[in-house]
Amino acid sequence: MATLQIIRSLTGGPAHLDTAAARAVLEGVAAERLAATFILTRATRVVAFGRQDTVRSGYPGAVASSREAGFEPVERLAGGRAAVFHEHAFSFSLATPEAESRTGIADRFDAITALLSEAFTSLGLDSRIGLVPGEYCPGDSSINLFGTRKVMGVGQRLIKGAAHVGGVIVVDRPDLVNLPLIPVYRGLGYEWDPGVTGALTDGDPGLTIADAEDAIIAALGRRFDLEPATLDPVSLERATVLAPEHAPR
Repeated sequence: MATLQIIRSLTGGPAHLDTAAARAVLEGVAAERLAATFILTRATRVVAFGRQDTVRSGYPGAVASSREAGFEPVERLAGGRAAVFHEHAFSFSLATPEAESRTGIADRFDAITALLSEAFTSLGLDSRIGLVPGEYCPGDSSINLFGTRKVMGVGQRLIKGAAHVGGVIVVDRPDLVNLPLIPVYRGLGYEWDPGVTGALTDGDPGLTIADAEDAIIAALGRRFDLEPATLDPVSLERATVLAPEHAPR
């Protein structure tokens, strides 16, 4: 099996520095300095804005609304509309070397959603792949429970020589997703339905972040030879340079 590095935490700093660190890892993979790398990171309260958000006239007000709700605004690597991270959720990302990164986009989405849905199913959840009408940050590669409650979103970032596939998994407290998103989406002019925001605990109230992380690591272990790793000094130094690009002013 191919080797996959596993990083269980990044900088321990603010969210925009962690975002920059994931970008630095992607660059390291593209440069063949790093092997393919999977990152799991516990979340803090963040609204992660996508590129399409940043060009809308309501963006400055949406950033202000995020801060007023107690959530740090960050401009993320991948994905479309704003999504939310909080202490009952965690992020994931997979950076892989790709000779032609613009080919295989759909295959990479299919592979990561199949893996994560398998992990959630192993926990006894009714995990399904696909968009729920009205969901925040809508996408065909979202994962939901019961066909009605979005629990995971995913996006993709491409650079020459590598691809990053990453997103957020909400384990509990879906209300904390809606808390900042209601004013943020109002400011950005997006129509959506907060009622379809879900969490893994909708399927099993006793589930924890550790349970979900362990299930994902087990699913990865059936596909790869896993190698524990930490953020290397070169990537950390690069992250400090990149970090201001991911912190909205």
